[in-house]
Amino acid sequence: MKSEAKASLKLVLELPEKLLAKLKELSEKEGSPLEGFVAEILCRQVEPLDPELKAELHEALSAKLLHEAKELLAKGDHVQASEKAWGAAAQAVKALAARRGVELRSHGELWSYVSKLREETRDEDLSRLWHVASSLHVNFYEAWAKRELVEDAVNDIERLVEKLRRLA
Repeated sequence: MKSEAKASLKLVLELPEKLLAKLKELSEKEGSPLEGFVAEILCRQVEPLDPELKAELHEALSAKLLHEAKELLAKGDHVQASEKAWGAAAQAVKALAARRGVELRSHGELWSYVSKLREETRDEDLSRLWHVASSLHVNFYEAWAKRELVEDAVNDIERLVEKLRRLA
């Protein structure tokens, strides 16, 4: 993932609570972290994104979220780290799809696309690592996984992101 793209993500917005709650709800329906969801909305208002630019946006968000997951683990917050790692995986899948001209907008579409990638590449690891990512998403809501399990899973997400990047 490109480091210069990470730096371009810095923007602070103060929004009314009702609007923020609605944006969070919509971003969750799309399987996208809030930052990515809002960035896409803003970009659509300026001009439609070409596939490469959209892919770069998803890659930058994936790198940012994976970095944040590691920071949260270091601080002892493995529940929040779980969600950031899930977001990194989802954004990496969206990046590859965008490069191929496909837009993924829901959890179901993410799962279908990963299944397609697994069939295309015959790499069983893709689906296994995707299952790990999805378990982290569940852990964010249920907080059942111990820190060590989340650390292992974050390492798995790093491998998944790298595999997807190589497919691009």
